[in-house]
Amino acid sequence: MIRQGYFTPRNALLLLTAGILSACHLPATENKTVSHAFLQQETHDTLLGRGLQPQIAAHPNLSGVVPLPDPIDAFASRILLIASAQRSVDVQYYIWRDDITGNLLLYALHEAAKRNVRIRLLIDDNGTSGLDEKLALLNAEPNVEVRLFNPFPFRTFKQLGFLTDFSRLNRRMHNKSLTVDGQATIVGGRNIGDEYFGATQGVAFADLDVMVVGPVVDDVSTDFDRYWNHQAAYPIEQLVDTPNQKTADMLLSEESNTARIPQAQAYVERIAHSSFVESMLAGTLAFQWVPVTMVSDDPDKVQGNAQHETMLMPRLLEILGEPTTSIDLVSPYFVPTEHGVEAFAALAKQGVRLRILTNAMEATDVLPVHAGYAKYRLPLLQQGVALYEMRREGGKDEDRAKEKAGPFGSSGSSLHAKTFAVDGKRAFVGSFNFDPRSAVLNTELGFVIESESMAHAITDAFDHSIPYYAYELAVEKNNDLVWISQTAEGPQTQTTEPSSTFFKRLYIGFLSLLPIESLL
Repeated sequence: MIRQGYFTPRNALLLLTAGILSACHLPATENKTVSHAFLQQETHDTLLGRGLQPQIAAHPNLSGVVPLPDPIDAFASRILLIASAQRSVDVQYYIWRDDITGNLLLYALHEAAKRNVRIRLLIDDNGTSGLDEKLALLNAEPNVEVRLFNPFPFRTFKQLGFLTDFSRLNRRMHNKSLTVDGQATIVGGRNIGDEYFGATQGVAFADLDVMVVGPVVDDVSTDFDRYWNHQAAYPIEQLVDTPNQKTADMLLSEESNTARIPQAQAYVERIAHSSFVESMLAGTLAFQWVPVTMVSDDPDKVQGNAQHETMLMPRLLEILGEPTTSIDLVSPYFVPTEHGVEAFAALAKQGVRLRILTNAMEATDVLPVHAGYAKYRLPLLQQGVALYEMRREGGKDEDRAKEKAGPFGSSGSSLHAKTFAVDGKRAFVGSFNFDPRSAVLNTELGFVIESESMAHAITDAFDHSIPYYAYELAVEKNNDLVWISQTAEGPQTQTTEPSSTFFKRLYIGFLSLLPIESLL
């Protein structure tokens, strides 16, 4: 006999949900196809290979670097590289949006596959909302394989998976790279979506990628293979059915007609008239030929099994060595932790100048991360660290900040670039945020670039342009924080968190008290 009141609609729903979740599990991946990237020596006869090899040969042991701070250039470089592909395209991303730029790139991959180019697309499954059918359709093409990294077994309401498998699903593949014919790669902070490529009227990210050619490309290709053949990478056909013909025709039509929809036409027109496009097509891009070292996490990190010495952070510190004069750091999500504050304090005592740019509360898209950062502002400032917070409007009315946010992206409403300069001699560009999530939970990828010009560009931004689109923080009497902004009328000082309400500040204060720092 069922106890009275137990079998209610609410309890029935909970029982049904629990039953569905418990029945959902990931298939085995032992029998999936193992494949490997084409390396440079195998693709010297491709269009890219013939165009690049003379320059590469003229700069032995060096890689050619082109920074991509402008979102239009960043998107154009991806489209043009895919269009030039003759042998392979290897793509690895954390987020892929079902929007204008996402569909334009999916269509470009479809077209490349029709030219018998091998396509391998690896996406973290947390960032593929609404794309299952389109990805399955692309996977159905000859020459194409799509894999989902660390996937959710339950597809309809994926986030319910956190209820039963939080420890696994909380770890994500945050890497971002696109490599064509083993000859050229793009690595940096951008995911695939309109907000990263200047194709939206909403939140726009100031971001940074680099396009790189030369010997380090083989390192990226080999690293891609580590993830592609890892047990956490699941062929999409094991999780998602290929859509029926009617749905397939509709989805293909949507992709192929993306460039014709009104909101996309102006954007596509800007791409077509980009000076970067002209330079790339003419083969006149100005590469910086410098030593470049790839750093990345072991993919076992996403399962909590990576050895400490195989992770990005210790390798990065080993390569950089001990800073002697300066660190200029840009990170949209900056949670230094107590250990980080101690490390910064030790460097400051040694005379190292430390400057940090992150998002202000009004510009961040993740409030809990801001709460994790906010409680360290006063200790950092007291140790002599200079703090800047990106303003929501980016100071766009100021001439000096109207067009650019320095060397890490066009001025937008939110910072997303992850880069820093050390001692004015070397720079890092990649996916790594200075927070516990990047350090411990997510896998990351980036380049250490031995380029004084790139390092100086970051330093110059702190010297000249950042004060015009960011708040500079300072400490007044009684250890009160103030936010200083440069305006046409001169410096203006605010004594409370800019653009915040009392209740929002209360909420941030509450979040900062919760034991969630390790998850940020």
